[in-house]
Amino acid sequence: MTGGTEETTVLSVVVPMYNEEEVLPALVRRLRPVLADLGVPYEFVAVDDGSTDRTGELLAALRLGWPELRVIGLRRNSGHQAALTAGLDRAAGAYVVSLDADLQDPPEKIPEMLARARAEGLDIVYGIRADRTSDTGFKRWTAHLYYRLVRRLAGSSVPAQGGDFRLLSRAAVDALKALPDQQRVYRLLVPWLGFPSGQVTYERESRAAGRSKYPLGRMIRLAVDSVTGFSAAPLRLATWLGGLAFLVCLGLMVYTLSAHLWERTVPGWTSLFTGVLFIGAVQLICVGLLGEYIARIYTAVQNRPTYFVGHDTAADPAPRAPNAPDPPNTQITSAPVQAQGRDRGPRE
Repeated sequence: MTGGTEETTVLSVVVPMYNEEEVLPALVRRLRPVLADLGVPYEFVAVDDGSTDRTGELLAALRLGWPELRVIGLRRNSGHQAALTAGLDRAAGAYVVSLDADLQDPPEKIPEMLARARAEGLDIVYGIRADRTSDTGFKRWTAHLYYRLVRRLAGSSVPAQGGDFRLLSRAAVDALKALPDQQRVYRLLVPWLGFPSGQVTYERESRAAGRSKYPLGRMIRLAVDSVTGFSAAPLRLATWLGGLAFLVCLGLMVYTLSAHLWERTVPGWTSLFTGVLFIGAVQLICVGLLGEYIARIYTAVQNRPTYFVGHDTAADPAPRAPNAPDPPNTQITSAPVQAQGRDRGPRE
């Protein structure tokens, strides 16, 4: 495969995939010519995140005529960020581009990203969505709310409207691999590195085919991971809510004593009932916030791998066309099963 070693591969394009058989042909039709026209050794790293459709079969068939295609198959569905981690951990290129399979982020921007990184000595080039009219109004509103929140908590270094379409230098990839985080949110981790960065803008397109792998539930989970993973502000919020509850209780106590002195204790039932409900709600919110942080500590203490690699075609013999004769004196053995977690020494 072209670019099989870190010394010769200039560019790796990492694409996490989960049940993408409908959009995969369109992705290949647009991505392959772009990479071929670059004129540099490259590899296309497709990470099959435990797909249950024909994604794996289509990738295996594509390899027969595309030696630069490298398939990493995960044993189970581990999530978008974990699949992205698997691709970044194993990518061999001097530069690595991460791209979603849905073609909402145009692969035609990759040459511009690579040219900017080389010409200006940048370690990171973000793909910024300048136009999101293809998204629904609800999607645009929630995205605006999300980026406004994380920029307030994690700092203005987080680019507004920047997703997982970006270019990273080898230095940036190695720095990410050295981090101990397990629940990774790369759109916050990458800016946190502080490496020299630039941007390219584009118009976000509609999904080419298939269904979105980020429904509302996963979007909420991503937001929770972003907030709890990069800020202690929720814990401080719990403290402020506790202080507010104390002031409310103090006011209710003054009201209760006044009602007792004026012998009007029966009307106080409403305020007492409301106060109990309010304090109970505040306590549940605080306990929930503490639970989120404790859950992250629990996950870190377990130190379980975030993904397991079932196969990596980089270890396979070179792909051959159908009906081609076997080479003489060649024994094909199965690739060893590898369990990969956080490669020390990093994708809902």
